[in-house]
Amino acid sequence: MVGGSFFFLEEPGSGMKSDITKKGLERATHRALYYAMGHRPEDLKKPLVGLVNSFNETMPGHMHLNSITKAAREGILMAGGIPIEFPTIGICDGLAQGNFGMRYPLASRELIADTIETMMNAHSYDAMVMVTNCDKITPGLLMAAVRLDLPALLVSGGPMGTGCCQGQEIGYADLMARQAQVALGRMSLEELGELEALALPGPGACNLLGTANSMNFLTEALGMSLPGSAVPATTGRRLALAKKSGEMIMELWRKNIRPSDIISVAALDNAIALDLAIGGSTNTVLHLTALAYEAGLDFKVSRFDQMAEKVPHLVKMSPASSGHYPADLDRAGGIGAVLARLKDLGLINCEALTVTGQSLGENLKGFRVWDDSVIRTKERAYSPRGGLKLLSGNLAPLGAVCKLAAVDEAILEHRGRARVFDQEELAVKAIYGGEIKKGDVVVVRYEGPKGGPGMREMLTPTVAIVGMGLGKEVGLITDGRFSGGTSGAAIGHVSPEAAQGGPIALVEEGDWIYFNIPKGVLTLEVSPEVLAKRRAAWTAPVSRLPRKSYLARYSALVSSAMAGAVFKVKEDISE
Repeated sequence: MVGGSFFFLEEPGSGMKSDITKKGLERATHRALYYAMGHRPEDLKKPLVGLVNSFNETMPGHMHLNSITKAAREGILMAGGIPIEFPTIGICDGLAQGNFGMRYPLASRELIADTIETMMNAHSYDAMVMVTNCDKITPGLLMAAVRLDLPALLVSGGPMGTGCCQGQEIGYADLMARQAQVALGRMSLEELGELEALALPGPGACNLLGTANSMNFLTEALGMSLPGSAVPATTGRRLALAKKSGEMIMELWRKNIRPSDIISVAALDNAIALDLAIGGSTNTVLHLTALAYEAGLDFKVSRFDQMAEKVPHLVKMSPASSGHYPADLDRAGGIGAVLARLKDLGLINCEALTVTGQSLGENLKGFRVWDDSVIRTKERAYSPRGGLKLLSGNLAPLGAVCKLAAVDEAILEHRGRARVFDQEELAVKAIYGGEIKKGDVVVVRYEGPKGGPGMREMLTPTVAIVGMGLGKEVGLITDGRFSGGTSGAAIGHVSPEAAQGGPIALVEEGDWIYFNIPKGVLTLEVSPEVLAKRRAAWTAPVSRLPRKSYLARYSALVSSAMAGAVFKVKEDISE
């Protein structure tokens, strides 16, 4: 059963969920525990609001969240609630990138949702404000909100400002591209060091359209955050937005507006429309699919492709464009302006309810585009179709995904020889070692949700391909996933994955692979008879993970990438 009533059994006549811990003779010790924390008897007559603060010192996206949480706390108090703060974990994808640690970020999404469910249910709180900012934390919080189905909203920490070096704007993706320049001898380590010091100027979600900013922006389109997701991290406007969010949660509680009233197929369509218009991270396919699963909605991943045919690509930000950064989007009108433009094109469901208590259409009144060079018109769109593309074929029977918005036209269609690697590090070594030639198709496998396990991001090999000057002539195909910082002909989420015996496990060195990204075609040019012989000889790899590790449990429970990489209960295991 989905919804708060499953988790919280109200006493007859109870006005608040939290009354189960506050009222009655048998709750004397419960009240005493609250008094020991400084709460007063009159405080316990008010709703208790769980304030999830994902602050930590592991990443710039989260180190300023205490100030955001403080502002949200003030808003809750002003509106008559009692905020009770507790933490959740958060991993920096950037620091985990390219090593064993990258097996954990996607896996942490399920842990985050579970920890919030645990804290909210154990203490019977009445509502929830979630303060977040980065890649797997935001979707984990959204999944928890839908699962609990209590009045809830999300406050993001906002995007990082744009860096500047020698008078030129620079960001995270630009810095990645320079690494290969050093490998090629075109830039010194000293010059790279100067860029390192200036590319990321301070707190906030990294200054590119990676998964962090993509998911924060999509949350606004979903209706689960107040308008203003593009407001920069270190501004007074961001603090004011957090305070307003704290006030608004009490309004949601009074009106009993819950995530189940907001997260609908229409809301998901609005998020997909925005995603396609801005060319968001391919990881959004994983997260929106997982959110739909938590909500119990009839949602197929093919919805992305159906909508892509009618939603134009209006915004390009780094890494798809070196000229625009998240700060430019805010200056041009923000996500509200993009949604307003999509509304004018008839591509938004304006009736969808949001955490403002109003419809999305009502929220968009007053928004306009201030810079058409950042948020283009339909007539000047980068492409008449959206920035993500699903692919399928005998190499990916259950599908794969590509960030079309970041692929050079020269390699949208390609046929090349397979260069096969069973681990990311081996592929990176070959690329930087000059072993990959023009026309090749790099295949990186056993990196899926089960096989990785944890579905590592293949950002490092894609950066290496582009940086070595091969971005227009070499493709990369993987059962792993990509960072929003990825560019080039990078096709990921190949399903079934290699560890499950998917066709990607049967590719051999030198096989011909053909892909046509606009047409959604991904083909291994090997006869069915040959593939059958290879399959008969294939054996599943033996896991080397400690039996008691979280990753071993994750590998045993997780579904395929195209099903959202969620934990499915037995009756739901059909993909």
